[in-house]
Amino acid sequence: MKNIVVALLALLATTTALAATPWQKITQPIAGSAQSIGAFSNGCIVGAEALPLQSDNYQVMRTEQLRYFGHPDLILFIQRLSNQVYNLGLGTVLIGDMGMPAGGRFNGGHASHQSGLDVDVFLQLPKTRWTASQLMRPQALDLVAADGKHVVPSLWKPEITSLIKLAAKDNDVTRIFVNAAIKQQLCLDAGTDRDWLRKVRPWFQHRAHMHVRLRCPANSLECEDQPPPPPGDGCGAELQSWFEPPKPGSTKPVKKTPPPLPPSCQALLDEHVL
Repeated sequence: MKNIVVALLALLATTTALAATPWQKITQPIAGSAQSIGAFSNGCIVGAEALPLQSDNYQVMRTEQLRYFGHPDLILFIQRLSNQVYNLGLGTVLIGDMGMPAGGRFNGGHASHQSGLDVDVFLQLPKTRWTASQLMRPQALDLVAADGKHVVPSLWKPEITSLIKLAAKDNDVTRIFVNAAIKQQLCLDAGTDRDWLRKVRPWFQHRAHMHVRLRCPANSLECEDQPPPPPGDGCGAELQSWFEPPKPGSTKPVKKTPPPLPPSCQALLDEHVL
């Protein structure tokens, strides 16, 4: 009986953790001129566009989750990047999560992706297009070795460096998040052309995809940008600190309560959901 109760409590906890947020009840973009509002991790979007699902140059994964919406600038970036990749014969770009129709917080998997300016791109470029079944249940390719300090040599391909470099050189891109081991390999591969490395930032997880973030659009007056990345290529002491063991007495960061929504986002929710 005790085991049954424990199992039921675990199931309840999982269900609660994955309960839909109010934003997931909005299934169509909010009409209006495109406006990214608030911060990447606490915001929303008016006038979002859906990424066209049919393209010769990219494929969109898990479309049933309705996470393929974003600011028009994000749509144009994805099309621009995938066209470059296609023209170089590197393969097909695989698009993961963007944002929901009105942005806002997901029920799991991301703290950001809220203002229509973030997209996850798999770090693999298949030469053969994936089937509908593969796109629905994509198999991520973990590029990081078990020690967490290196990439897996047999999985690391030159075209992955090319993909990340193309994205980083795009003028609209402000940051790209990858695992520290992937950043380290990019530092080794870069040669003398290193300016683009500044935008590539080490972050937790991100072992199979890159998280690309655009700068705030010029006409989105309520959008909150991040400070620019520090000067330099980020390949020195800053990167090596990610491989150092935790300092004695250090603890895991406490999960924070989300801050209040920007007033414009709260008003949007009040009108369309609450």
